[in-house]
Amino acid sequence: MNRRMGMWVLAGVSAGLMVWGAAGIAANATQRARGIVFHDANNNQKFDAEEKPLPGVRVSNGHQIVTTDSNGRYELPIDDDTTLFVIKPRGWRTPLSEHNLPRFYYVHKPHGSPTLKHPGVAPTGPLPESVDFPLYPQAEPEKFEAILFGDTQPRDQKEVDYIAHDVVEDLVGTKASFGVTLGDIVFDDLAMMEPLNKTIALLGIPWYNVAGNHDINYDAKTRKHANETFERVYGPSYYSFDYGPVHFLVLDDIAWEIDGKTGKGSYHGGLGEEQIAFIKTDLEQIPANQLVVLMMHIPLNEVDDRHGLYRLIEERPFCISISGHTHHHEHLWITDKDGWKGPKPHHHIINVTVCGSWWTGAPDERGIPHTTMADGAPNGYSIISFDGTDYKLDFFAAGRPADHQMEIDAPEEIAVAQVAETPVFVNFFNGSEKSKVEFRVGSGPWQAMAHTREIDPKLQRTYEREEAILNRAKEAKAPPPWRPMSKPKASSHLWKGLLPAGVDAGTHSIEVRATDDFGRTHTDRRVLRVIEGG
Repeated sequence: MNRRMGMWVLAGVSAGLMVWGAAGIAANATQRARGIVFHDANNNQKFDAEEKPLPGVRVSNGHQIVTTDSNGRYELPIDDDTTLFVIKPRGWRTPLSEHNLPRFYYVHKPHGSPTLKHPGVAPTGPLPESVDFPLYPQAEPEKFEAILFGDTQPRDQKEVDYIAHDVVEDLVGTKASFGVTLGDIVFDDLAMMEPLNKTIALLGIPWYNVAGNHDINYDAKTRKHANETFERVYGPSYYSFDYGPVHFLVLDDIAWEIDGKTGKGSYHGGLGEEQIAFIKTDLEQIPANQLVVLMMHIPLNEVDDRHGLYRLIEERPFCISISGHTHHHEHLWITDKDGWKGPKPHHHIINVTVCGSWWTGAPDERGIPHTTMADGAPNGYSIISFDGTDYKLDFFAAGRPADHQMEIDAPEEIAVAQVAETPVFVNFFNGSEKSKVEFRVGSGPWQAMAHTREIDPKLQRTYEREEAILNRAKEAKAPPPWRPMSKPKASSHLWKGLLPAGVDAGTHSIEVRATDDFGRTHTDRRVLRVIEGG
């Protein structure tokens, strides 16, 4: 046997090789892929005779999952459109591209992708005798952080530069272990993936990617071919990996369909039977006491076949999910009202987007649009911190200090007689109905604020002011000075209270303290002037 090339003969499944999953791809398989997972001690990405094979590592073809035997070997059936990938185990790292993209896969497309507007995978030729996966040891503690980018979504290089100045510059030198873009990596022009990858690579950490509806090949005739460019750049559109004590599942919930009558394509939220089968197989091998994090693009409550996924996760005591797509920030708890049968609600996070409302609105002093999201929260990113099965999410507003966690809306000036009927609004960006928000005027008593779901009035005023400017430009037949904001919508993290009676004329400080869902308290202030009269 040639160990380097892995030229061994296997009858069925090798001794010690564990296999999970339904037949799946086996029905159409024309070949069987074989290879070794190994510790690449000399960092040449080749299995050399003196290097150590790694037993017990999981490898998948997107359908079945096998575990390497005592010699680090695996075997899987494949057809002419298969992506093989190693499921990164705890304490090991996969190779990284020059742009810090994890290279944990091998795409087998002997004839390449179909001809599409945006190129897919070039013909890969015959299957290698051995498809090997190098791994590198790394420390992965119980406590670690990951960066979450919702919808970066640049249209062009100018918007890639917005991302660089608005977000990336502040994150260079991050202590996070890795990052994830939760879909809509780009905005239809898939050629922008490369310049964006170069920019995010400056953070110096591995960066995973989720497929979004703006990252697919719109001229694809089937769902199977909708991710050809994504596969070329990032690899499989669904996969899993471990980091520290946490198991991560990256899902592809963009169901692309062609109308048989019109020939036009459209998408909706959907996983499909094959992917759900992979998820089932994957989770069957994950201990119940391990935290599982599902990462997807379209929010879970908008996925058509979500109830099949619910059945796979609802009995797990430690499981959360995270998405992007809707361009607002929200904490959802999925309950029996949506067919959830678990003993406790499922926490789903719709993450703040980097591009906010698609880079719209008046530019700031840097020339970057304020791009406030439709719920009144600023654009930005989040950092999720893990400690065993515990987690906490922190919201970071782009281009603002880390303690900028809310906007307080109150009049600049009111008359004494109007005080008791004047509302104060607080948009607490990372809050939810489970949060607690209070305010006081000066050193007065703290007053509870009521959680409300309505349009942030401060955002509505901004929208109307900018709309008026754009309308005047239109009437003058002048080019619009900026792209119009998206229309405001009800916020899930807004609170309202009335100023207390008895506030005298003068200049006062309104102080707000807000306690988030993770038990942390944030404070902010706003100055209010009260004048005599009514």
